[in-house]
Amino acid sequence: MTSAHRVIPIARPVVGPEEEQAVLDVLRSGQLAEGPRVRAFEEEFAAYVGTRHAIAVNSGTAALIVALQANGVGQGDEVITSPFSFIATATSIIACGATPVFVDIDPFDFNLDPEKVEDAITDTTKAILPVHLYGHPARMTELAEIAGENGLALIEDAAQAHGAEHAGRRAGTFGTGCFSFYPTKNMATGEGGIITTDDDEVARLCRIIRNHGQEVRYRSDYFGLNWRMTDLAAAIGSVQLRHLEDWNEARIANATKLSKLITSVETPRVREGDRHVFHQYTVRLTGDRAAIQAALQEAGIGTAIHYPMTINRQPIMRQLGIGQDADVPVAEAAAEAVLSLPVHPSLTDEDIEHIATAVNRFAR
Repeated sequence: MTSAHRVIPIARPVVGPEEEQAVLDVLRSGQLAEGPRVRAFEEEFAAYVGTRHAIAVNSGTAALIVALQANGVGQGDEVITSPFSFIATATSIIACGATPVFVDIDPFDFNLDPEKVEDAITDTTKAILPVHLYGHPARMTELAEIAGENGLALIEDAAQAHGAEHAGRRAGTFGTGCFSFYPTKNMATGEGGIITTDDDEVARLCRIIRNHGQEVRYRSDYFGLNWRMTDLAAAIGSVQLRHLEDWNEARIANATKLSKLITSVETPRVREGDRHVFHQYTVRLTGDRAAIQAALQEAGIGTAIHYPMTINRQPIMRQLGIGQDADVPVAEAAAEAVLSLPVHPSLTDEDIEHIATAVNRFAR
């Protein structure tokens, strides 16, 4: 290593004695699943986001699948979405029997470009599924208007956007919100997810679908699988949620410091009036990304590429014959240029200075 500085990981989950005690309490209660902790966590998360309902599930992927099904997405339907996201954004659509239709992204924030969405709507379009990538909210006011005018469901992939805001509203309140609690997210439960909605019928269907389609035990009127969250995960989630705003503010402060210090590359942009919660701090490079990554690794700085290829270029999409004609040059250019740097709440001011100095030295 060329630096004596400690290794700075790209992500560091914050888990402590409160989470440990919460798990112990659940284990000692004997109620490990479908118990009071899940119900309490749902109420707490709904209050935090600002919706009437929150339905806990066992992953962010499950949240997407259940939300899509509850909004009537099924065989033969099309769902307009972003090609610049994790694969689950698209495979969740496919799991419902529908087809993802990839529309290009806004170069400002890497999110679905509303100006491209209307042209992609057909008679078989059932929903629009934007992604709040990296913690920056998509242009939801415009997307909600388009969805409303065309009678389409609006599903928010908010897996990276806990606490993000657009037009004074939190992500997950514009349509049906889908959050992930994977260990690297702004708050975590190990694995887990949650769906937020103000629609009573969507909420009712989500609760049925997540439990094998059963509204009454041992009678399945809907197709569903086991998407349930455990009380163990929910207990951890309740603790994490209490700290989320402090952690989000720390991420925002760290990102602000990094952007002031980094001068050699293009740093993240935040649309005026929006709240970016910096699940990732992602810069755009013009130089040799592999070489830059290697140099930063040598300096003790963890990095990651979110994401190295657009979803429509993924091998499984080629096998399925989906998205091969997608015209998404902005997304494909982003996939070649982006690099995520550490921004998590555990960073010290010394860490931030070290990251910025190394980036200015090695990256362009």
